[in-house]
Order: sequence, then structure tokens, then C-alpha cells
Amino acid sequence: MFAPIARSPGAAIRSLWVNRSLIYQLTKREVISRYRGSMLGLAWSFFNPLLMLAVYTFVFSTVFNARWGGSSESKTDFAIILFVGLLVHGILAECVNRAPGLILANVSYVKRVVFPLETLPWVAMGTAGFHALISLVVLLAAQLLLRGEVPWQAIYFPIVIVPLVLATMGAAWMLAAAGVFVRDIGQITGIFTTILLFLSPIFYPVTALPEEFRKWIYLNPLTFVIEQSRAVLIWGNSPDWKGLATYFAVSLLVAWFGFWIFQKMRRGFADVI
Repeated sequence: MFAPIARSPGAAIRSLWVNRSLIYQLTKREVISRYRGSMLGLAWSFFNPLLMLAVYTFVFSTVFNARWGGSSESKTDFAIILFVGLLVHGILAECVNRAPGLILANVSYVKRVVFPLETLPWVAMGTAGFHALISLVVLLAAQLLLRGEVPWQAIYFPIVIVPLVLATMGAAWMLAAAGVFVRDIGQITGIFTTILLFLSPIFYPVTALPEEFRKWIYLNPLTFVIEQSRAVLIWGNSPDWKGLATYFAVSLLVAWFGFWIFQKMRRGFADVI
């Protein structure tokens, strides 16, 4: 008989703590291997977000002549506002897009050795977090250069982003498990994250939407985090603590449910692979 696999919230926390060194080493290897062989190496982690920011800013502020809420801010102001939205979306998108293939890309861990498979989504999150950190450094440097200051409320940004990390981990665990059995999921996630890109208040404020559509956009898991990130990083406001507490509670449930699904389905991985 197989020993029971722990599925409780405490088991998820213990796994993260016990395997923290392994997660760090795998994340480091993942980041380095992504840029190995390129002439610029890790410098690409700076240039990639800057290039995409330049393209999006040109298209929306120059081609479409978009302005944030109809205000008369400069293109650099629009770029900074846009960049925050792209940063938040990038955390979710990278993890969700990679999740369905995590187990399939590490078959040796499933069949040959005793390995804590539940840590693989954390490695994906660590990689996404590294790129988000680089983007955050770029953002803060741009604010210092263009505006001359960074609001002190920016210290709240890690608190704002934690609920999104938890919810994304829940989704990553579920997708990683389901991706073993249904390979088409890997094709769907790319479409899903692209749809989220345009259905989130990244290129436009929520107030730009008709009144009857605004309540629906708040069902998007990115909307609240993007708005709160802009509040603390750009406009110097304190977070909506009540909203964050609610989001955090829901995110904990999503994370635990995703972990529970992953642990329940993992016994079948070796049979399918």
C-alpha cells in the first residue's frame, strides 16, 4: 500500500520551508540556463521588459493617442503607469503558461528518484519573481530619473503582491497536475493569459469602461492587484487594507485547493508519463 500523501495547508507550508534550498538552487539554475549562450546573458532580463514597454507605449500613446483617464500626462508618465500593469501581469502569465508542462519537462523526477514534485511550481514562481524584481528595479530607476522621487509607500508593494502569488500558485499546482493528463491545456493557457492582458486595467483605467462593465472587470484576479500596485508605487497612496485582507483570504483558499488537487493526482503521474 502507498503511504498517504499530505494535502493539508500545513503540508504545503512545510514543503516550502523544508525544500527552500532546493527551490532556490533550481530557480537559480533555471534563470542562468535561460540566458546561457547569449552574448548579453542576464542583461536580457533588463532589455526584454524595456523593449516590450517601448513597443506598448508607442502603440497606445502615439498610434492610438491613449491617455490615462483622459488626463494630459506625458508619454513617460503613461509608460510608467503601463509598466506597473505589465509587471503584475507578467508574474501570473509566466507561471500559468509554464505550469502545464512542469511535470512533463521533468519526467526523471517522477520516475527515477524520490523528489518533492510539489516544489516545481515554486521554481516557476521563483523565476517569475526574479524577472519581476528586475522589472521593479527598472521601474523605480525610471521614476527617480523622470520624476525625481519614489513614494515611500512603495515599501507596501511586497504586501500587495503576496495574495497574487498565492492565487497563482494555486492555479499553477492545478494546471501542473492537469497538464499531465490533458496535454491541450498547455495551448489554452497562452490564450487565457493574452485575454487577461487586454481584459485587465493595464492599458486603460477602470473608469474608462462603461459603468455596467466595471463590476465585471473586478472579477479578474489581476484588477485589484494592479490598481493597488499603482497606488503604492506611483501615486503614493496606502493600500486598501480591507480589500487586501479579503483578497488574501480567498488566495489562501485557492492556493490550498490547488495544492490539494496536485497531491491527490500525483500518484497517477508515473502511469501516464
